[in-house]
Amino acid sequence: MQQKDKYGISRRKALIGAAASVAAIAVSSTAAASQAGQPAEVRPAQELAGKRALVTGASRGIGAGIALALADKGADVVITYLNSPEKAAEVVQAIEAKGRRALALRADSADPAAVKRSIEETVKRLGGLDILVNNVGISRDGTFAEMSLTDIDALFNVNARAAVLASQAAIPHLKKGGRIVTVGSCVAERVPFPGLTVYSMTKSALLAFTRGLARELGPQDITVNLVQPGPIDTDQNPADGAWADINRSLTSLGRYGTPADVAAAVTFLASPAAGFMTGSVVTVDAGFNA
Repeated sequence: MQQKDKYGISRRKALIGAAASVAAIAVSSTAAASQAGQPAEVRPAQELAGKRALVTGASRGIGAGIALALADKGADVVITYLNSPEKAAEVVQAIEAKGRRALALRADSADPAAVKRSIEETVKRLGGLDILVNNVGISRDGTFAEMSLTDIDALFNVNARAAVLASQAAIPHLKKGGRIVTVGSCVAERVPFPGLTVYSMTKSALLAFTRGLARELGPQDITVNLVQPGPIDTDQNPADGAWADINRSLTSLGRYGTPADVAAAVTFLASPAAGFMTGSVVTVDAGFNA
């Protein structure tokens, strides 16, 4: 005998009715997605819809991958570049093809005034700023004893100071729920071979910067996190380059990653799902530092 609630409706019938309602909602959602030209099961989640992002150094490589991934999640994106206007234009076109607003700004990240202008122009063109991704970075070859002051200054100015100055300029514009994500390097914590001393030192500075700034901005509900890539197949560090075999041998997976691997971590940290993460270091390195 079926049990009934106080309204006289069998529990079995109630469960059947609830299941039917869920099925109807699912069918309706699928139909709406199909009318929009894309099946529901492959439509990218729009967790960042309405958000405005700036990604520094994003005309190619990891930065371009991050910019495109943010756009996939619904964000409007400004990128900065220095010497690759054609590639920057291609990134902008790809973002706009996703239905998002995009802009490329030429900015020398070694120039404090240019860094500040890139923030101001982003706010002006997009109407605000919600996500700052400090991605720009450079490398210089050579052992420490041989490295010139010019190269040392360049590494510090771009790899460390640019992130500091961009974040400082962005803070007045970031509201509750704002995000600062910096892209560093796994060699901030491990220096596996000679020639990385100054480069690794500039990346290590980002660890302290991230943790300290997370403390300062926590009361405003703004999160600050760091992503540390390992060997990623880019123009600067190709998977078939001179250092490729050595880099692969130092990983647990035995292979290079792609810009999309790093972008996945950055977009997660920029999303509402990461709202309880701040001062965190996410290492995307195929086990390089394991």
